[in-house]
Amino acid sequence: MLDEELLTAARLGNAAEISALVERGAQVDARDETGATALLIATHENNIEAARVLIAAGADVNAKDRIQDSPYLYAGARGHLEILKMTLAHGADLESTNRYGGTALIPAAERGHVETVKTLIDAGVAIDHVNRLGWTALLEAIILGNGGDSHTEIVRLLIEAGADVDLADGDGVTPLAHAKRRGFRQIERLLLAGGAHQTAE
Repeated sequence: MLDEELLTAARLGNAAEISALVERGAQVDARDETGATALLIATHENNIEAARVLIAAGADVNAKDRIQDSPYLYAGARGHLEILKMTLAHGADLESTNRYGGTALIPAAERGHVETVKTLIDAGVAIDHVNRLGWTALLEAIILGNGGDSHTEIVRLLIEAGADVDLADGDGVTPLAHAKRRGFRQIERLLLAGGAHQTAE
């Protein structure tokens, strides 16, 4: 069946085969048993050329699978920068959210994908969006990050982009308080320089 062959070609990254199958009538947004489209499958594998061909053929960059991942959201979360840029150029829904209620920016910040964070900020993703855990990108970079160079740079980028440095989590704990608890001195300094208020612990 053409659609199944398309899904396999997407998984294997066979761009020429994808082109041929689409020409022969394969549905560009065919889905597998998990609800993933060919483009999402190509994105899972970071198969850049396969993704390029699928997008050129009209694949939906916002089509979600059963666990609420779309090519755009997954590329952002995983730091698959080339595919992310393609999705942004072809109608990515910047307000779409994953199963945790987070935008693409939040997992990108948490995982330390500096260039991805820059790209998403430049694209206009909401900086202070709060997910179901009560966390923003800034909070996730501090709470789930390791305090190293990448996460420190992400905190700097978010502050520079206008992140609310005093926006606390669901328990009322601020980014500064989290940074102090974790011993992230450099991040602490960035937050203070960005206007964070000291709170009584």
